[in-house]
Amino acid sequence: MTAVALALASAGLFGAMTVAVRLGFSREPDAAIATAATVTVALTVALLAALAAGPHDVADAWPYALAGLLAPGSSQLLFTYAIRSVGASRTSVVVGAAPLAAVAVAFVVLGEPVTAPLVIGAVAIVAGGVALVAERRPEHLRASGLFLAALCTLLFAARDNLVRHLSGTSSVPPAVAASMTLLVGALVALLWARRLPSAGTVRVFAPAGVCFGLSYICLFEAYYRGRVSVVSPLVATETLWGVGLSALLLRRSELVGRRLLAGAALMVAGGVLIGIYR
Repeated sequence: MTAVALALASAGLFGAMTVAVRLGFSREPDAAIATAATVTVALTVALLAALAAGPHDVADAWPYALAGLLAPGSSQLLFTYAIRSVGASRTSVVVGAAPLAAVAVAFVVLGEPVTAPLVIGAVAIVAGGVALVAERRPEHLRASGLFLAALCTLLFAARDNLVRHLSGTSSVPPAVAASMTLLVGALVALLWARRLPSAGTVRVFAPAGVCFGLSYICLFEAYYRGRVSVVSPLVATETLWGVGLSALLLRRSELVGRRLLAGAALMVAGGVLIGIYR
């Protein structure tokens, strides 16, 4: 039950981060510097959590640097550009397909079992994706953002399986592991931006960064306690949070309609089905 609660907490925080980034673009439109500010704040949150957990041998955390290159190193840049391009709600829906990719990798690499309900869940996720692609979007939301968000799902899936694998072979605490991945992610974001975010930009994206950092800590804690096929579908319920908060706070720019809601519902249902019949 602990892994379930942590996964759901991570999902809610991630959904809130998505909307907070979108809100931040009203004051700072540069996606690269927005990513750098968000991940830097998230790193600060994770480091504080690691310090609170007590002294540990951080040298053993180096394998998590590879996970950091995948996500948030590469994924958060793509994710932020996707939010700017296609909006928070639609990006959240596409990322809802992450359980399909994560569980597929778990089947092949980690040898987790395949059952009929998992196939049905996969079909539901694909149907949700079709509903999203077929919808009529506002003109200012470019379809290229959907492609960027789809790439994020693959990176998230690879990161999830790598973290799960490392958690079974390492004594590194979750907060320290999360800090290592966020450190690498912050370095990648800063190199891409090629400049430091200003104090004003950091303040604008601080809410997103705090949500992101806490989400990462919960995510790692969950993967230290549960399998990929359990945690990943639950984390994907961030789609509900992303769409719900977008409808509440970004009603004018997001224009959440029936097809978007249907796509979100199908993807979440597919993810939950995968989780129940893992």
